[in-house]
Amino acid sequence: MENHPKTIDEAVKLIMSKKNEVKDSFNKIDEKLVRDWVTDLVIDKSFWGLKIQEAVLLKIEKLTGKKTRLANRTEESKGIDGFIEDTPVQIKPTSYKTASNVKTENLKAKTIFYEKQASGDYLIYSDDAL
Repeated sequence: MENHPKTIDEAVKLIMSKKNEVKDSFNKIDEKLVRDWVTDLVIDKSFWGLKIQEAVLLKIEKLTGKKTRLANRTEESKGIDGFIEDTPVQIKPTSYKTASNVKTENLKAKTIFYEKQASGDYLIYSDDAL
């Protein structure tokens, strides 16, 4: 305290400032913002994510000649998105590798990554041997 007598006061001011920023942001959350977020989650992420998974599996089937299928609800609850023959797989966008909110997720099946190209086609690869 002798070397830095203002440290505590400065820290308190900084924390209170951040608290007020959070409070202001929280007050900006309205029904439209929540509706937009839920729509994005349910329609865009869920619906389109499922369609992309289906397209990825169909492309793998076409390229390899191996039978593929989407997972059923029970399999999905175990973290499986689909199957290549009898091998369970998860299908993730390449951005998944760097997403901070999923770093602790434990992937339980071989993972197939996809990236949408400018042509509209999907680049598909796996870090695992399939």
